Amino acid sequence: MSEEDLSLPRATVQKILTEILPNDVSFTKEAREALIDCCISFIMIVATESNDIAENDLKKTISTDHIVQAVENLGYKNYVSILEEFVKSCRDNAKIKEKRKESKFVKSGLTEEELLAKQQELFKASRDRLNK
Repeated sequence: MSEEDLSLPRATVQKILTEILPNDVSFTKEAREALIDCCISFIMIVATESNDIAENDLKKTISTDHIVQAVENLGYKNYVSILEEFVKSCRDNAKIKEKRKESKFVKSGLTEEELLAKQQELFKASRDRLNK
């Protein structure tokens, strides 16, 4: 397996850079490639350290706690509070989305069984249209 197979797609990192940097910032092609390489390397280092921490905790899944610990272990303690704020924001957003989802269910006035039956009817109608 090549190093490129284990890496993030360059286009993904390019898109992230484009979104976070001001529009008036420009790079030479070589500087952009160097920055992308640095970003990919940093992510790989944090992921590897996070994986090691998860394995030491006898976990098969890397959690946000493992990532925070990895960032701290790698000497980036100054970023831990920012990272923790970001994680909290993501969790809060997930709770809001879940409440909206629950709200739609309640507003429908139907039971879960009724909704499932309706879904099955829609799937059947869709299959029937395709098979015509």
